[in-house]
Amino acid sequence: MDTKPNHHAASIDLSISGMSCASCVAQVEKALNRLPEVATATVNLATERAHVELDKEISADRIVQAIIDAGYDAEVLAKHNKRLPENVTGGWYIIIATALSLPLILPMVLSPFGIDAMPPGWIQWLLATPVQFWLGARFYSAGWKAIRNFTGNMDLLVALGTSAAYGLSIYLLLKGEHHLYFEASSAVITLVLVGKWLEGRAKHQTTEAIRALQALSPDTARVRREQEELEIPIDTVELNDLVVVRPSERIPVDGLIVEGRGQVDEALITGESAAVSKEVGSRVTGGSVNLDGLLLVRTTAIGAETTLARIIRLVEDAQIAKPAIQRLVDKVSAIFVPIVLLIAFIALIGWISYDGNWEIAILNAVSVLVIACPCALGLATPTAIMAGTGVAAKFGILIKDANALELAHRVDEVVFDKTGTLTEGKPTLTACHALDGNHPQLLALAAAVEYGSAHPLAKAVLDQAHKDNISYVPASDLRDFAGLGLQGKVDGKRAYLGNHRWMKQLGISEDILRSQREAISCDGHTISWLAIEEKGELSLAGVLAFGDRIKPEAYTAINKLTTMGLSTVILTGDNYRSAEVVASKLGIEKILADQSPETKAEAVSALIQQNRVVAMVGDGINDAPALAAADVSFAMSTGTDVAMHSADITLMRSDPSLVADTIDISRHTYRKIKQNLFWAFIYNLVGIPLAAFGMLNPVIAGTAMALSSVSVVTNALLLRYWKPK
Repeated sequence: MDTKPNHHAASIDLSISGMSCASCVAQVEKALNRLPEVATATVNLATERAHVELDKEISADRIVQAIIDAGYDAEVLAKHNKRLPENVTGGWYIIIATALSLPLILPMVLSPFGIDAMPPGWIQWLLATPVQFWLGARFYSAGWKAIRNFTGNMDLLVALGTSAAYGLSIYLLLKGEHHLYFEASSAVITLVLVGKWLEGRAKHQTTEAIRALQALSPDTARVRREQEELEIPIDTVELNDLVVVRPSERIPVDGLIVEGRGQVDEALITGESAAVSKEVGSRVTGGSVNLDGLLLVRTTAIGAETTLARIIRLVEDAQIAKPAIQRLVDKVSAIFVPIVLLIAFIALIGWISYDGNWEIAILNAVSVLVIACPCALGLATPTAIMAGTGVAAKFGILIKDANALELAHRVDEVVFDKTGTLTEGKPTLTACHALDGNHPQLLALAAAVEYGSAHPLAKAVLDQAHKDNISYVPASDLRDFAGLGLQGKVDGKRAYLGNHRWMKQLGISEDILRSQREAISCDGHTISWLAIEEKGELSLAGVLAFGDRIKPEAYTAINKLTTMGLSTVILTGDNYRSAEVVASKLGIEKILADQSPETKAEAVSALIQQNRVVAMVGDGINDAPALAAADVSFAMSTGTDVAMHSADITLMRSDPSLVADTIDISRHTYRKIKQNLFWAFIYNLVGIPLAAFGMLNPVIAGTAMALSSVSVVTNALLLRYWKPK
């Protein structure tokens, strides 16, 4: 399954109000997808937002108008200021509705015990009318909009059902009957209002993760300008500003420490519980807390480009996205209300034909209308996705794509890059052996070629050259051959510094390579070779060996994955022996070594073709093709931007054990989605036939309808209590 996002000309995010159920979501998406410029439109009932991908530029006003024409209100959201649903209000509506309905409902409850406490008919009418037409006005308004657009929604069902019960009661009151049904219409409206209020409160809790992240950014920053400290609004801070952060204060910007040192709590950003030591030259992230020491930070990112802003954006985008499992729900939702209306009509005609009793027929049709619950269908998936992505972010796991969260539960093979993923990515030069015995000269040549490279091995060479006081002149005409090595000119000679595969391509004898490797006795180390071309002849100059420590967390990571029943693979550009040493220590089953970036991607594709669901974990530029090829891809936030952009999931700590945690939260989330969809469907599959056959009165039907949505959202909220094992 392809879970990678498509790239379009532009995108727009909107806040939408007036939606009440899955049918509303389907209607808004239909209205947006009708626009020829729109590539895809995704609407989320839980967040009350829409994300629109465009093939061509289009006026935002046209998009908003399309939603308004569909019967809903919309507002374009700025990219850096994505609004969440407001805290739930309107509790006073419920208080009034309950006060007016209780005198009608209590006598109904007491009647089976032989107690007749029902007020006179005209009192019932006085109590029920404001509930029906004032407190229930929202159902008429939204229901009318649905009719105008030749569609249906929950509000239409409630409006039709309660109006039928209210109208029947008026008819019977005028006939002089004493047994009326005002309590049914009032109770249903009151129960639905209560249910929507509880649902709103629960939905509000699903966005707590984003709210917590938004609260991390201080409103002001203390900036040092011209030797004077000024406290200014955070929005006015500029790049390269010097920001003063006192002990116990939250760091307001991303930046580099230029003065001071101390412990910084980054738990809410990375999920790392232990404080991190910071000193001059260390990077700090806006939103983390300076525990001690006075820090002077030079600003490197502001506004929407800060780490915190990007984290919030990733979580929000994942929460609005619609996973594949939702497609079935969308298809059902599109025809749900028409089917319910048809069943209610059949129940009405059937009961009239059966015994000719209009009262019973209307009440049973009303029960069908009010027990139907498209709300639960619309909330089942998004609330679970929101809760799952939210709790994952809390522990330093940023999930870009809801499909990735859904698909991760099916992963059965996890492929790891070695350097920087399973190892610390900080190799040291352990041996430098020149064929002519001039080892310092070999190190000088290697440093000249490596100068300017960002590769970890280059840093190891340059660090050793600096430590040994080796002087060198940076190579000219430098070229980088991805997955092979570097080429440059040094003292008029062309130098090639790279791996075993490249040396063989250049024509260096396998026997010479083997003998030189044996000469330095660095079994299991990463090996680089240096060859010199002079007067058209290429010869091997020497060999360099590098050691890199395995991350302590890597042992936990592989153990967790093995316990979960997943197989593991090392996929590396390094030599086989080096990969084998790491694999044997960690207990990894399969090794794919000496790989180029292209063959890494081919190796991942080959595993997928074996009917495996493959996750790829990497951190470097050379991992990007493999990350793109995998079913689910993980990148370390300590790695390159290219890797993070290629991956579905970013791990905010350089901790491979987070991969197992992600798969675990995916399993829990998918389980919640299935539970929610089961309950949403079962409410309707059981409730609607019972109502049609006269086995539920409208009050019980209304109660079941209100509880269905609340139970679905509450079940999803249980994900907030998930913790890594």
